[in-house]
Amino acid sequence: MPGNLPVEAPARRLTGPAGPREIDVDVHSRVWLGWDAYFAVVWAGTVLFVLGGASLAPLAVRLTACGLFTLLVPWYLWLGRPAMHTDGADERAAMRYVVVATVLFTATTWMLPESRLATFALVPQCFMVLRYERAMITVALINVLPVVGWAAVWRPPAGELFFNVVSAAVTLVFSLVFGSWIIKVIEQSKERAALIAELDASREEIAKLSAERGALAERERMSREIHDTLAQGFTSLLMLVQAVDSELEHDLPGARRHLALMEQTARQNLAEARALVAGRAPADLDDGGSLADALRRLADRHHATLTVTGAARELSPVLEVVALRSCQEALANVRKHAGPDADATVCLSYGEEQLVLSVRDTGRGFTALDEGYGLRGLRARAQEVQGTAEVSGRPGEGTTVTVRLPLPRLARSAE
Repeated sequence: MPGNLPVEAPARRLTGPAGPREIDVDVHSRVWLGWDAYFAVVWAGTVLFVLGGASLAPLAVRLTACGLFTLLVPWYLWLGRPAMHTDGADERAAMRYVVVATVLFTATTWMLPESRLATFALVPQCFMVLRYERAMITVALINVLPVVGWAAVWRPPAGELFFNVVSAAVTLVFSLVFGSWIIKVIEQSKERAALIAELDASREEIAKLSAERGALAERERMSREIHDTLAQGFTSLLMLVQAVDSELEHDLPGARRHLALMEQTARQNLAEARALVAGRAPADLDDGGSLADALRRLADRHHATLTVTGAARELSPVLEVVALRSCQEALANVRKHAGPDADATVCLSYGEEQLVLSVRDTGRGFTALDEGYGLRGLRARAQEVQGTAEVSGRPGEGTTVTVRLPLPRLARSAE
């Protein structure tokens, strides 16, 4: 026995990788033809009972009862079926249908008790188009009024009256109990349908936010890559151009050395740009060497020294990229801020649980650290792999950049 379900909401199809599967929000919206067939079968069965029943009522009474009962068909098609399809949204129309249908049904049962078979068609409709309280009252009237009116009109024998009263009481109890249970089940189904719709909307919103966050993260990653490679390379080229310009007239050998550095820097920038476009590893790591080899080449270009401690081991490409970019940023800051006479030392330490990279210079140091885009990007890189980045220093005592990256524990050999 269906209840008040949202039959107007069609099944929704959500497409896309993050969207949910196709969902029937209300499966009962697909069975209206079944309810029409059910009503037709009960109506036809009731007419057969009226015409061929064991009642001793005259033929005229039988025909009159059939005529009244036949009026239920156009009334159902005109007002009842739309009320069922709209879940009783128009309460006045739904109540008007139920009242008229109850009157026609009751008048028929007063003439012939066999027509009470139609109870099985009208009771479900009450629960479908009326609110719970009104439905319970109407169902009680549909079960009680036919027996009361029939007994008042025909004055049946006590035995026959007792049989009809017991039958009406059983039908009433069954209708109320079963109808109440079905209503609760359907209300739970409606709540679940609403929850599914809410979850679907949440999944779509999460997918949208995830895509936006992914795009933002990719932009941030690309901006860090460009800052740590191309931007620093172009800065070096500008500094070398200024040096060559000041040396052309009085120091041609020095100018040639700086021109060679310019060519080397330009080639390095070109290699980094191609690696960024192709999505490959940084140029220093793309030759198949180790992280220590890449850092050594980087340190040589910046006239720094490299020290490696601990047992070197193979690392994931992500950790190698973070370590290399961190070293690039730290050495670039040495060149920009430490002063022309500052020396830089790079230390790479392999531990059991973490990789420690430190870049120390003997330059000016600082009083208050002004974190620019480069240092913020350095910290962000370390945090992406659950690592940390620290910058320490004092005026006149240089600056130290320390990056700690977690490593997977080595499997212990069996003793």
